Amino acid sequence: MKVRKAVIVAAGLGTRMLPATKTIPKEMLPLVDKPVIQYIIEEMAASGIEDILIVTNRQKSAMDDYFDYFPELEERLVKSGKPDAAEEIRKVADIANIFYVRQKETKGTGHAVWRAKRFMGNEPFAVSLGDDVMYAKTPVIKQLIDATEKYGCSSVGCQSVTDEAISSYSSLKVEPLSERVYNVTDLVEKPKPEQKFSNFAILGRYVLTPGIFDVLENLPAGYGGEIWLTDGLKALLGKEKLAAVDFEGKRYDTGNQRGFLEATVEFALRDPRYGEWFKEFLKTIEQ
Repeated sequence: MKVRKAVIVAAGLGTRMLPATKTIPKEMLPLVDKPVIQYIIEEMAASGIEDILIVTNRQKSAMDDYFDYFPELEERLVKSGKPDAAEEIRKVADIANIFYVRQKETKGTGHAVWRAKRFMGNEPFAVSLGDDVMYAKTPVIKQLIDATEKYGCSSVGCQSVTDEAISSYSSLKVEPLSERVYNVTDLVEKPKPEQKFSNFAILGRYVLTPGIFDVLENLPAGYGGEIWLTDGLKALLGKEKLAAVDFEGKRYDTGNQRGFLEATVEFALRDPRYGEWFKEFLKTIEQ
């Protein structure tokens, strides 16, 4: 079950990051020196993904422009003695084969993934939310692909969260399969404390079989009148096996201010170019 394709859901309106996202896609906000979505695409490419479909909306043409060549800028950089910078921006366009489709109406994550049906055909594929950035030694998508290829089923990335946080995610009912991999027997979206199955929550990464498309196509609208991917996964449980991977790594929700600031600080501290300077700079700030 070779996984070669992926979809990035990036059609949201970015309301948690207003006013900055009024005209700038939240996926294009800079995390140190690269836009958020570039980290996600690099993770996918490092996991063996070759073709990536980004589901966007009419306000997000900046992503299309960013992952394209810019010969005029490259020429100017070379003439001004900055060939390395010219090479760097050209590499951005060559990370993977990137395609786009619009979600013409805001109908939820499940509908956005369904828009990728023709692109994916009859192949398994990876899915990432456009504002979830991962920091991991082994790419998180690769950890999920390994589980999918081993067990021949869809897989979701999960980690244990606090009792307070689980109400914002999907709680999974699981049984062990192997080290850090579980069989999902049920799930519930945004549970009340008495409704949760466990503290394992789905966190922004998926590898899905094409069977999800038939489910999503016939799935009734859920919360807010939208079609949710989690509801599709719950329906898929009645037809196929679903694995949950307790992935090794840290996830950053850059779609909200606190998560974005946390990611900015930690990625800057890890950067060999700026880390030591930034660490010393933070010590000078008065509390």
